[in-house]
Amino acid sequence: MARTVIIDQDECISCGACVDTCPEVFRMNDDNLAEVYKADGASEEEIQDAIESCPTSCILWEE
Repeated sequence: MARTVIIDQDECISCGACVDTCPEVFRMNDDNLAEVYKADGASEEEIQDAIESCPTSCILWEE
């Protein structure tokens, strides 16, 4: 079973690091919070780079 990336928007501080790192998967929504808009838009390695760039660790893998 493949992993899916999710964001805990309650913890998001709108820094945009995930969008800068992996814009194929993440974007800022109308509330200026990061969201996953295309979970399969990049490789797991690229998504992991975005996860590691998040200062609040609000991006997670869901199995």
